[in-house]
This record gives sequence, structure tokens and C-alpha cells, in this order.
Amino acid sequence: MAAGPLLNYGVSASSALVVERLGINDGLLGSIVSVVFVSAAVTSLWLGRLADRLSVRAQVAIVYGGSALALVVAAFAQQYALLLVAAALVGPTQAIANPTTNRIILAEAPPGRKTSWIGVKQSGVQASQLFAGLFFPAVALAFGWTGAALGAACVTLLLWLIAEVVLGRAAGAAPSEGEASGRKVRGRRRQGRPDAAEKVRAPDAVKATTSSAGRGATRAAERLPAEVWLTAAIAFLNGLGTQSTNVYLALFAVREVSFGVTAAGMAVAVAGVVGVVSRVMWGRRMDAGARPTTLLMIIGLGAIGSTVLLVLAGTLHQPALVWAAAAMHGISALGTNVVLNAFLLTLVPRERIGAASGVNSMGMFAGFSLGPIVMGAVLGATGHFTVGWWVMGGLYACGILVVLVLRARVGGRA
Repeated sequence: MAAGPLLNYGVSASSALVVERLGINDGLLGSIVSVVFVSAAVTSLWLGRLADRLSVRAQVAIVYGGSALALVVAAFAQQYALLLVAAALVGPTQAIANPTTNRIILAEAPPGRKTSWIGVKQSGVQASQLFAGLFFPAVALAFGWTGAALGAACVTLLLWLIAEVVLGRAAGAAPSEGEASGRKVRGRRRQGRPDAAEKVRAPDAVKATTSSAGRGATRAAERLPAEVWLTAAIAFLNGLGTQSTNVYLALFAVREVSFGVTAAGMAVAVAGVVGVVSRVMWGRRMDAGARPTTLLMIIGLGAIGSTVLLVLAGTLHQPALVWAAAAMHGISALGTNVVLNAFLLTLVPRERIGAASGVNSMGMFAGFSLGPIVMGAVLGATGHFTVGWWVMGGLYACGILVVLVLRARVGGRA
């Protein structure tokens, strides 16, 4: 979960340097990250379905290999267009990460611990934000943007190597597919039940009826519950505000509160480290039996509070309020996807979790892609951030309204 977002967080954390390097205006900064999430949103549904069929090792290769490639392309980008190419390349790595990790958790997590595991794995995104906030500005000041991006690519390749070692050990400990199939067949024979090879072939009419029923069941299985689409709407509205803050927080701190580049990167890191803790915390609250819709409403109110703090920070020119807003952003908005992903596990059967995760990811990435564009447009039109922060707060409020609709549909279940 941490590998894919390294490019976006690296661009955001060292935004002032990137803007200077490319010679672009501040409003275009958001478009770089928006391209990442347009690419992710467009590929989410397809990759979500693919995750239900593709091996975990192949999916891991897409995540780490795609991220490393995008960082290398970005490292040598001297023009705005080439950085957009890198952004498009990294989108699919983030689109498949949620379906892949949700599938692993369903297969491997002990009973009663699935939502806690989701909290831990979702915290990887904020671990990436923490790492990028500390790594990119410091390394870029010493070795330039190229050195920072290539260094991050090396970190991604190291993570891929570690993942391959872990997957190799897991494969060695588990029985092969052939062995498992053989055990099932022998078990059926001991119980006096024929296996598939021993069954008498059905008449054509029976086979046709079975085939029709199978197609009907498949079409029914492909129709996801309306609640899944509501979670996607919540993810979309939260994503609009979340990614706008992630992208523009450092630049806001430099432009309107007189932070240095390193201090602005530290503010992004604060949001990341608090986000790591908050995602684990929200996962544990779900494990303890808290209603997901209640948690989503609390998170939404906290997210609105973070935008109010940013407005006050710019108006009063108070650095302390930037740090407070970063922490509030981390504890609230950055925790939404933990609750949504944990809730998805209760809405669909295991064999459909990839498709459901793909729908949810599509909503999230669509919000992630539009948020920075909206914020950039407002910034370009007004010349300052205040109106943009109020718009993001209003979008969080709309998200709370959708949560209320979801709560009415699921009743006491959530």
C-alpha cells in the first residue's frame, strides 16, 4: 500500500521545488496528482475484477514494478508533460493495491482480526506520506529532484524484493494447488462420493438447464449491492477533500504561512504519522464492534474541523494552526478508507471482494483526481487558499449526508 503513492506524496511534499523546476504556476501542481488518480479511477473496475483471478505474486509485481518505473520516468522529467506521463503510469499500481490486499486479508487474517489487519495495511498509505514528507524535501535540497525520485525508486525495488521473499516463504509453507486438489478428491472417495471425473455425464437437456441457471447466478453475483455504490460515493466526496489537502498543504504553508520547504514537508509528514496511528485505531474500533456509519460521521466532522483550522491558519498567519490542521486531517479524513474497506467485507461474499473493492476504489480515485483540479482552479481564480478550504469543508459535509443515507439502508447492521 505504501509503494504506489510515493510519487504523488513526493511531488506534494517538495511542491515548491517541483513548481520551480518545471516553471509552472501553482494551479497546475494539482493536475499532476489528478492525472495519477484519473488513471487509477479508469483502471479500477477492470483491475478489481482481475484481482479476483490473478495470482498475488503477479499483482505485487504490478504494484512495485509500476511504481518504480513511474519514479524513474519522473526523475528525468524536465518538462511538465513527461511528469504527467509518470503520473499516468503510477495510477494502476494504486488501483490494484486495495483489491490485492483485501483479498490477502480475507485469505490469511485470523477470525475476528480482519478489520484490525485492514487498519494496519491501510496505514501503509500514510506511512508513505510520512516517508515522503521527510525524504523528498531533504534529498531534493541535497541532490535535486532527480536524486530524490531515483532514491525513492530504489526503496520501492527493495520493498519488492522483501515482498518476493515473504511470498516465497508462504508458498513453501502451503500445499501446492495439485496437492490440495488431490486431498479433496481422496476425501470424497473415502466418504463414498464420486469426484468430478467419476460422475455420469448429464443428458443434454439437464446440462442446458444447469448452464442457464449458472449464467443467471453469475449475472446475479455480478450485481453488487446498492450499499457498495454508496460507499463509493462516500469515498468520492472524502477523496475530493483529502487529496486537495495532501497536495496543497505544503504549498499553502510556504505561500501563506511563511514555512520553509523542509518545514512544509514536515507538516505533510505529521499528517502521515498521525494517519498511520488513526488507521490502526479506526480498524480496532471496528473490531470492537463500533458501527461503521457512526465512525464515518465522526470522521467527517473531524475533516470539516481540519479545513476550518487551515482557514484560520491563513487568516491569522499562525504556524501552530497548520500543525494542528495537519494532525486533525490525519486523524479524521485519512481514516475513512479503513472503515469503508472493513465495511465492504460484510457486504459481499469473498469471491466478489475484488470487484467490490474496485468500485470503491473507483469512487475514491475519482475524488482524488478531481479534488486537486478543483482546488487548483479556485486558487488560480482567487489567488489564495481560503475559498478552496471552505469548498473542501462543504464536500466533507456532503459526505456526511451520504453516510446518513447508507445508515438508513443498512439499519442496525452498520
